[in-house]
Amino acid sequence: MMNPIVGTGLDQFIIIAYFIVILLFGSYFGRYAKTTSDFFFGGHRFSWWLITISIVATGIGSHSFIKYSSKAFQYGFSSTMTYMNDWFFVPFFMFGWLPIIIYSRVRSIPEYFERRFNTTARRLATIMILLYMIGYIAIGFLTLATALYKIMGLPLMGTVIVIAVLTAVYMHFGGQTSVIFTDLLQGLILLFAGLFLFFLGLDYLGGFDVFWNALPMSAKMPLAPYNYPPDFNFVGIFWQDGIAGSIGFLFMNQGLIMRFMACKNVHESRKAAAVNILVVLPISAIVVSNAGWIGRAIVNVFPGQIDPGMNPNDVFVMVTNLVARPGVFGFIIAALSAALMSTVDTLVNASASVFVNDIYRPIVKKVHSDKHYLEVARWTSVAVTALGVALVPVFDSFATIYEAHGWFHSTFTPPLIIAVFLGIFWKRFTSAAVVATFTVGAGLMILGQFFPSLITPFAHGVETQAGKSYIYIGALYNLFVCGIVGVGVSFMTKPKNMDDIKGLTIFDVTNAREYFKGSKPNDRPGEVVDVHWKIDESIKTDVIRFSQKDMEHMAADSGDLVYLMDKRKWLGGLKSIHSVYGEPHDEDGIVYLSEVQAKHGLFVLDRILEAEKEM
Repeated sequence: MMNPIVGTGLDQFIIIAYFIVILLFGSYFGRYAKTTSDFFFGGHRFSWWLITISIVATGIGSHSFIKYSSKAFQYGFSSTMTYMNDWFFVPFFMFGWLPIIIYSRVRSIPEYFERRFNTTARRLATIMILLYMIGYIAIGFLTLATALYKIMGLPLMGTVIVIAVLTAVYMHFGGQTSVIFTDLLQGLILLFAGLFLFFLGLDYLGGFDVFWNALPMSAKMPLAPYNYPPDFNFVGIFWQDGIAGSIGFLFMNQGLIMRFMACKNVHESRKAAAVNILVVLPISAIVVSNAGWIGRAIVNVFPGQIDPGMNPNDVFVMVTNLVARPGVFGFIIAALSAALMSTVDTLVNASASVFVNDIYRPIVKKVHSDKHYLEVARWTSVAVTALGVALVPVFDSFATIYEAHGWFHSTFTPPLIIAVFLGIFWKRFTSAAVVATFTVGAGLMILGQFFPSLITPFAHGVETQAGKSYIYIGALYNLFVCGIVGVGVSFMTKPKNMDDIKGLTIFDVTNAREYFKGSKPNDRPGEVVDVHWKIDESIKTDVIRFSQKDMEHMAADSGDLVYLMDKRKWLGGLKSIHSVYGEPHDEDGIVYLSEVQAKHGLFVLDRILEAEKEM
């Protein structure tokens, strides 16, 4: 039987109009995807602030509104505790993983596994990372469809298919640049909409004091009870989300990694990561949970307006419909749509990157043009979207999206995060050990799913839910068995020679810049200079030529790396290129470049450019 439609015709119009705008906006930026580097990494050209705002949309995700609102309605402020875990691992990420993956010039996480270990490790990592990302895509589709099908009057799977088609269209043409600029818009929208919803809810209740006094004391606790109830407890969620989820998201989410790799350099990537964890995540915790807090207060202040026993997945939509006027309700649901599109578009793009770089290129050994690989990437995006749709029923079988997401993190991330974490931070970790982690460790994890008694010694007193396997605390068991296999096999086998893994572990990350450049970095302090540009048809290699005086101002030598960008800061690096200093000339204030470089940088005649030495 069809569910009653929530909202009005005006709300439906606004939601549809939003999708059309995003479709056109994302497709427009497809013209910036000229190469596979553009399609996957945005040309490595963007400023930290643009990446930070675009990460807002990716990090929050569509599932976050539904997932955290449901637990906020049931358990109060403790719903935000999982948003406060990532800070612990950020230093490892900023000063370990980021410089390694950027300076080593790998195009995907599986490629890192081949260079750090061997081809078998790369193949296994490819399979597991694709499963991880496609599963995440399916959860995203399910989440938004759960909200929209009651508003649009469509069946659940019909709504999933419509959303998937719209996502596939602009991803097919746009790639990473479309993702970044679409997410820039959507990140701003969803932050505003989430905070605006909190304001509307407080106004509906009669002010903050009424809201605060309407919440029971148990709802004001910052942390959940230690080991109960089974569907929401501190110890289980700590291991599932705080450890497995946080490391998985920061270290193994190819979509997030590609976003940081789109920054113009490592320094900009670190700034984006720091601002995200210190500023954006605390705000995001309020944005995604407040509908549940408001709903619980309404139950106590206005009995009968909200059913206290309603399906937790419906809380966000029902509360928003109650406190927001027609049109405003549609706008806020459009923000939920923004979160979905932002999470899914990132993961679809990342999945295409893994397929092209880790499956297609190695299998099809013939070298093709970059245009050919770009076309393969675009059609792969369509195929990945279809696979995500096919997996939606699997996650729809769980009681709530929160539990589906928790089980997914607990089950799919442990082998990957043990492998990558030990690979980065333990040079003794061997190739045989990483293969054993992926195979033997995963096998022991599967046994735990069929025989929950294996997990019980790790459960800290948490009970199974309705006689099923553990939802969250299984992450601890999975991390333990994968870790013990990895460490044990490492001590029984011979590690690689350190010369073979230069720049791939934390122990020689200080030398990674030299590997990246191919020669000793030039760290002499220099100035940023403004120049006009001209075409030099004699330039056939990837170099650009400045005057001798301008190079002295930049403290640059021929062969150093240079970043050239449109001087308009608000573009965030959209019109820019990386290159190498060529032999100097004698025309101060002029830079000579090839026609190909000018087109790739999208430079406009008579627009002043800004040049700075990179190393």
